[in-house]
Amino acid sequence: MSEHPSSPSSGKITGKLLQALQATLAATGFDPAQDTLAVAFSGGLDSTVLLEAAAQWQRESGARVVALHVHHGLSPNADAWLAHAEQVCAQRGLTCAHERVQLERVADSGVEEAARLARYAALGRLCRAHGARLLLTAHHLDDQAETVLLQLLRGSGLAGMSGMDQCNAAPGLLGDADTLVARPFLAIPRAQLEEGARAWSLAWIEDESNSDPRYTRNALRHQVMPALGQVFPGYQQRLARAAGHAQGAQELLREVAEQDLAQCREDDHLRMPALRALSEQRFLNLMRHWFALRGMRMPSAAWMQEMRSQLLEADVEAQLCVSHPDGEVHRYRERVFLAPRRSLPDEGASLSLRWSGQAQVHVPVFHGTLQFEPVSAGDARPGFDAAWLRAQSLLVCGRSGGERIKLAQNRPARSLKQQYQSADVPAWERPYLPLVWAGEDLLFAAGVGMDCAHFAHAGERVALRWQQD
Repeated sequence: MSEHPSSPSSGKITGKLLQALQATLAATGFDPAQDTLAVAFSGGLDSTVLLEAAAQWQRESGARVVALHVHHGLSPNADAWLAHAEQVCAQRGLTCAHERVQLERVADSGVEEAARLARYAALGRLCRAHGARLLLTAHHLDDQAETVLLQLLRGSGLAGMSGMDQCNAAPGLLGDADTLVARPFLAIPRAQLEEGARAWSLAWIEDESNSDPRYTRNALRHQVMPALGQVFPGYQQRLARAAGHAQGAQELLREVAEQDLAQCREDDHLRMPALRALSEQRFLNLMRHWFALRGMRMPSAAWMQEMRSQLLEADVEAQLCVSHPDGEVHRYRERVFLAPRRSLPDEGASLSLRWSGQAQVHVPVFHGTLQFEPVSAGDARPGFDAAWLRAQSLLVCGRSGGERIKLAQNRPARSLKQQYQSADVPAWERPYLPLVWAGEDLLFAAGVGMDCAHFAHAGERVALRWQQD
């Protein structure tokens, strides 16, 4: 644990730190009278300075501030660090919430990445538990420079070279899209945080793993960055400026992708004729944007090129499927679909239920939700009599073969296979589309519609609809 006495500083640096915090809170629209502010607090120097700034601001504003500590269990000192975090918070009258996590290794990543993923997931859970919609982290200018350089060395595209944002949502890391992550010190060098820590006479912990060169960031921090500093003084600001340029270029690419998506998208899929009209780079840019909108990890450049070749070269009638770690890219009848990674429903899987007026029933085995939509008087849409539907014992299940459904009085009953073909339902999607029975009567086939045998034409009516997860 480190502690430094107060320096004779005039307070200029501490004032700068407090101003950076206040500017960030103002930019995010944080309301101290209503909102809860969360601070990621490891107990190290950077987060200790951030917590002290937040504590001083809290005393003036009266806002609720909660410190969030993640116990990874990787170090034999982890328990002592948690005790230190609780003591620091108690001295400042702040709540200290913590969570213990077990690291899980993921493909192609080591302890460093596993710890990062576990830490953010835990921080997201703690934010939700304490009603905090804004999470502050102590990333600074040197961290930004490291991030940009690391992404360059990995061969990342513009998105990676853009570095960290001053403020952003991170649903893939935190587990929800409502919590914002803000970095008040992102434009401030770490040396100034050290100066602030001395001015405030702060005590902090030293994580022994921070000096271990086996971790990529540590190797950069202790071996590469000092050499850069000798040859290129102030390189941190230059790398941050380059990240800003990359962010601007990335924003232009996003705008182009939005325009192309509007031209190529139809309902839940993309149209191949419109995709063929795009240049190679616009095609790839659009697909990367589409993946990001669906929360899918970004594939390698080689994978993207191979996917493009297969989509463009496959026969019109081919039912192409390109596998992705988070899902599948399908081409069906000149349309391109992006499907999530799902487990096939077990044979014979079913759900028995009684409808008692609820708006929806989630059916996890089929990865979707059965919607019960009221049909108002004068609405031309078909529907079942609500009182009759309440009296039925409903069964939600998959196909067993030979089912037939009649969608309207003036149309013949047809097999489900024929109805799927007429409705242009892709073959790969059909196993995830359940049927709804009332005894021996088929009431509804997801992706096709409702059987007309029990339609009511007056009174309180209900229509069934299927919504995929």
